[in-house]
This record gives sequence, C-alpha cells and structure tokens, in this order.
Amino acid sequence: MKPYPQARLSIGRRGLAACLALLGLVLASFATLDLQWAQMFSLEAARSMGRFVAEFFPPDLSLPFVAKVAFASLETLAMSALGSLIAACAGLLLALGAARLHGQDSALARRPTRWLLNALRAVPELVWASLLLISAGLGPFAGTLALAAHTTGVLGRLFAEAIENCSEGPGFALRVQGAGNLRVFLYATLPQVLPQLISYTLYRWENNIRAAAVLGVVGAGGLGQLLGFHMGLFHMNKTATILAAMLLLVALVDLLSDRLRRALA
Repeated sequence: MKPYPQARLSIGRRGLAACLALLGLVLASFATLDLQWAQMFSLEAARSMGRFVAEFFPPDLSLPFVAKVAFASLETLAMSALGSLIAACAGLLLALGAARLHGQDSALARRPTRWLLNALRAVPELVWASLLLISAGLGPFAGTLALAAHTTGVLGRLFAEAIENCSEGPGFALRVQGAGNLRVFLYATLPQVLPQLISYTLYRWENNIRAAAVLGVVGAGGLGQLLGFHMGLFHMNKTATILAAMLLLVALVDLLSDRLRRALA
C-alpha cells in the first residue's frame, strides 16, 4: 500500500514540471515576439480603425450584386458539403486500415495508413487549394478537392480512434460463429460507432463552411473569390455585403448541423 502515494506524488511532480515548462514557453513567446500593444491600443490606431470601418457603410444591396453574392454563397455551401462527403467516405476507408479492429488483429497497414492521414491533415486547406489550382484550374473544383484532402486526414484519424475504442464483445461473438471481418464491421462495429462518425462529420462540415469561404481568396471559387476581388479593388461597401453573407451562411450551417445532431440523438 505504500508505493501508491509515492506514485501519485511522482505523477504530481511530472504534471507540475509540465505546467512550469508550458508557462516558461508562453513567457518566452511574449519576450521574443515584437508585440506592440501600446501602438495597437493608441488613439491614432482607434481613429484609423474607425475610418476603416466607416468605409463599409452603407453595404451594397443592389439587386444584381445581391444575386451575385447569393450564387457565390450557394457555391460555397456546395463546396463544403461535397468536400465533407468525399472526406467522410475516404476517411472511413482509410480508418479501416489505420485501426486495429480487434485485439488479435496484426494491423500491418496501421502505421503507414496513419502516416498518410498525418500527411493529409498536416497541409492546411489553403495550401492544398494553392497546389490543386495548378492541376484543377481556377474555380470551386480545386476548393472542393482541397477541403476533401485535408478533412480526409482529420476524419480518418478520428474514425480510426472511434473504431479502436468500441467494445469488442459483439465482434468477438460474430467471429466465434465464423463471420469475416467485413460482416463483423457491418453488424458489430459500425452500429456502435455510427453516431460518433456522424457527429464528427457534421462538426467538420461546420469547419469546412468557414474554410470554403476563405479558399476563394486564392481563386478556388465561392464567396472567398468574390471577397478577394472586391477587397483588392477597395470596394468596401461590396465587401460588407459579402462579409454579411458569410456570417449568415455560417450561422445557417451551424443551426442545421445542431438540428441534425439533435434529430440523430
């Protein structure tokens, strides 16, 4: 019984050391970065920001431009939805290789598949879009592929963790009866993890609608491309309309995702 308090003390010391190291890293970051707080909160900075914000008003609400923004919003929504769907399907396939399906599974493809997933999600969506523009050209196709590539890496890792952490009891019972891996996955593993998979996919869709609105800045279509064009020409009243459309679109997707999660629960 005596080693137990000593073990807890050792864990506490390691935790304290990790917190102190993290605190030291934060302090070092503040010391090395040139953070000009006084200039940022100065009266001149406030005046400059005030003049800049005033240029956004009144927003351009002319019918032709609003129709153009509405079409770009639908394009952004389609990019995020299709990219998320492709990523969910590809992520599930890769998750089967990246997960240990049961305790006796040799899982030979587990490590290389996880390396692939790490590589996919290590590259941000904006970089993927910049690379894919070369092969796919300007427009929403490159943006959709960029979202799908990055999100596949994220969802594949999350799906693999969910598969590995599910209960092995139902699968073991089927394997004892001679069922193969595919049937075990379809009838034992998938019913257990399906709510998690759907929740992860909806969450990433919420993130992708924001990312899709930014990808257009590099020419990948949607609201982002419209935003980059008009900001470059300093059409601030048109920019205000585009930003308002982005906010409404994100709020709509958040609401829809929340309702879908509630319905599935």
